Amino acid sequence: MKLINDHLAVKARVLPRTGDGFLMLAGEVGAWRGYFASAPAQLAARLKALVVGIEAREANVFRAVLRTPGEGDELLTARGMQPARYDVVVLIRTASVDDALELRDSAAYKKVAQAMGAAARRTHQIVASNAGLLGDVDHSQDDCFLFNYFYADDRETLLQVWEYTAGWFQTKTALPNSALMQPLEGEPADYGLVNHASWPNWRTFLPSLIFRPTFRRFVLANFKANGVAAQPIIYRRV
Repeated sequence: MKLINDHLAVKARVLPRTGDGFLMLAGEVGAWRGYFASAPAQLAARLKALVVGIEAREANVFRAVLRTPGEGDELLTARGMQPARYDVVVLIRTASVDDALELRDSAAYKKVAQAMGAAARRTHQIVASNAGLLGDVDHSQDDCFLFNYFYADDRETLLQVWEYTAGWFQTKTALPNSALMQPLEGEPADYGLVNHASWPNWRTFLPSLIFRPTFRRFVLANFKANGVAAQPIIYRRV
């Protein structure tokens, strides 16, 4: 790993990883107007009704609102990959990875996947394990929820970069939580990691992404130096 502007580096304060499993289904359904999403409310409501019948620790549906500054468009183009523009996401957390794999084959989940597939131009589905934890994401509040779709040629480098850039977010935006999801072997490899996190409101994080020079000098600079494509999208829970 290359560490750019290392005098700004602070490692994230991490917690022990959990044995949770994650089943994530993301769809590109509505329209994007620049950085702003127009996700279809009817589909999101339909998915919300369907996930009620799923037996899991948590099952939530999210609608995209905004793409925030990221890095890596040139890298994605060079690898022949489409950028992440998923405006509807279903995230299910289970007690274990095996439970998530079993759930994917269930009739209840297949109804969810069929509803998303019928409406979406493109979908992305993974079963993942927990690769890093800053704190459990609280879905009981009307927070701003992040899904950041990370790509890098080397996953170990990606994990190291996440640990330092997450430290910046903890320090500068009071990031209260983060559950890093790593797709299992054999799952689609478009994104080596997907980070899920939340902030209580816009003012806790968005001004820092716009006005703090260190966001570009440290966070985006380290993504670029280490060949990381970061594609963050902010969502609201349905």
